[in-house]
Amino acid sequence: MIPFRPVTPADRARFEHYTQASERQNCDLAFANIYCWKGLYRSELAEVEGDMVIRFRIDGGEQIGYMFPLGEGDLPRVIEALRSDAASFGQPLRLMGLEWEDCCTLKQHYGGAFAVDRRRSMSDYIYRREDLCRLSGKHFQPKRNHLNRFRTHYPNHRFEPLTPDRFTECLRLEQTWCQNNDRCREAAIVAEREAMQCAFDHFEELGLRGGCLYVEDRLVAFTYGSTVNHNTFVIHVEKADTHIEGAFAMINHAFAQSLDEQIEWINREEDLGIEGLRKAKLSYNPTHLVDKYSAVALSEEGLACRRLWEEAFPTDEERFLDRFLVRYFRPERMLTCRDEQGIVAMAHLIPFATERGMVGYLYGVATASSARGQGLASELIERAATEAHRAGCVAVVLIPGSEFLRTFYAARGFSGHFPLQLTTPDYFDFGTGSPDSDWGMWRSLDGSPAPEEALQATYID
Repeated sequence: MIPFRPVTPADRARFEHYTQASERQNCDLAFANIYCWKGLYRSELAEVEGDMVIRFRIDGGEQIGYMFPLGEGDLPRVIEALRSDAASFGQPLRLMGLEWEDCCTLKQHYGGAFAVDRRRSMSDYIYRREDLCRLSGKHFQPKRNHLNRFRTHYPNHRFEPLTPDRFTECLRLEQTWCQNNDRCREAAIVAEREAMQCAFDHFEELGLRGGCLYVEDRLVAFTYGSTVNHNTFVIHVEKADTHIEGAFAMINHAFAQSLDEQIEWINREEDLGIEGLRKAKLSYNPTHLVDKYSAVALSEEGLACRRLWEEAFPTDEERFLDRFLVRYFRPERMLTCRDEQGIVAMAHLIPFATERGMVGYLYGVATASSARGQGLASELIERAATEAHRAGCVAVVLIPGSEFLRTFYAARGFSGHFPLQLTTPDYFDFGTGSPDSDWGMWRSLDGSPAPEEALQATYID
């Protein structure tokens, strides 16, 4: 077993030995981020074969995740150690926060044994510090307008460094904001407040630096962050009184000007898929994004799924299949048929909620060419109906990819011709080309007839 232990402020120097001299700009590798969010993610670290590794709970839940190993150690040996560690929790190895170069390294060593998926909502926004200081050119005209209006309306403003005597004011401003927006009890806000308190409790130890914006003697905005490498500073928190027009623009501009000359880049972290936040981050004209990926080590069933899928659906792109494998594939949802060669046929039964009750969505039915003509698909359909009934589903539904398949499924108890609208958190296309609507078929498990109008179905994780 890897000797993981909880992250402490004393680990900063050792951790930054692996990051400060690098060119990595990933905000997940800022030590202050790792430490301050340890309450939610239960982050732990260890050194294995000369590499630094981080273990944590994905989204604070029960799934175990690992950061890609940092260092120049023997990667295959480290990966195998992580795989064994994950297996001790009864889970596959999940690597999070990978950059594209990490994905290429995995591909080089393991081929298709890992499924890799990019999440746009987790991409970091990177800006030139000089751009945020000068705000020159037509692209920054709206920001200059914000600043000019702020200066006109609030001539008695000043920018000050964030020092310990101002922490209480900052927490009070954050509390006022969440009360005004009725968000104080949201889990994400509670977790962020705990991370903020942790940052203030260990501000100097964590190498944090920040600034405060005052209008006369009232705090109207504050920000803080830390370095992730030798020339990149990460903004961890930026808060402002939303009633003060231009406060966000001014704290952003003033703090960028306050940073040391050696800082060339500013990382303003992710947008988390929040439309307003994405619009705000794009409005500052990032020079590039640091895309981040998740990778999952495939089980026997996952590897078989990849092999059968590529044979049966050769026009599907690799990234589409990888997204399915990372986000929606579960071995317990996969029905299989085997022969002496292993798994030769598969189907996936995926739960969705509808106004009629829960349904099992039959997806990715495929048989190896060497085993076709043996009735394996029909066998899997019957098993899917049995499993769906046992799980409390009212029906099995599917979207046939062709008229031939519609006839095939009609002969096996499916009927109807209705728009089946499948909703997932990331708009994944479970249909035949449209993420919004495709024509579905229905096999009743409780005697209810097929829908005559559109059926709305929401994915159940």
